[in-house]
Amino acid sequence: MVFNTGAALLDAIVLAVVSGEEEGTYGYKITQDVRQAIDVSESTLYPVLRRLQKDGCLTTYDVQFDGRNRRYYKTTEKGMVQLKLYKSEWQSYAGKITKIFEGGSER
Repeated sequence: MVFNTGAALLDAIVLAVVSGEEEGTYGYKITQDVRQAIDVSESTLYPVLRRLQKDGCLTTYDVQFDGRNRRYYKTTEKGMVQLKLYKSEWQSYAGKITKIFEGGSER
């Protein structure tokens, strides 16, 4: 993708991906799902997950898988509120950009 991805957009995408899994999801799967929208490395994604957890938007729990722990991330109530705000902001932003691309102007 030729457009830069800011931290807020990455947070929004991660929250949307995690919220789509009722029981939560694990880091590798989150990375694969996020990569459907933007190119992101695991080294970029894990700090985002930690920050969202620190901010109270995600919670974690571990599950044994093939003899080791797999960390799962789950969206909290606060995370769902934040995701709703991101979705609202995105709709407004995308609408303005689309209008400009289609030859209109925002006044």
